[in-house]
Amino acid sequence: MATDYDASRKTEDEQKEESLEARRLTLGEQDKTSGKVDEDETELAESYELPGADLSHETLSIEVTPEQTDEFTCTACFLVQHRSRRSSPTADLCADCA
Repeated sequence: MATDYDASRKTEDEQKEESLEARRLTLGEQDKTSGKVDEDETELAESYELPGADLSHETLSIEVTPEQTDEFTCTACFLVQHRSRRSSPTADLCADCA
């Protein structure tokens, strides 16, 4: 069996719960929620913010500071980086994008 070492580790309780669920399903019991359709789709859809939506009534909850003298904006990913992350002294590319 392959092991994913990057996956988060589970506690013993979670492992027992998963094994009980697997046993229950293999014994022929069907998962009662597997065939259900989400009936509140419209309620869920109303909570999404669509691009281009009017956000003029919203206020920012964070403080935006201008670019500092020891920072640059990468021309590929548009992230503000510290000058030590610059790929070369003349290029405005960060080390990740270079």
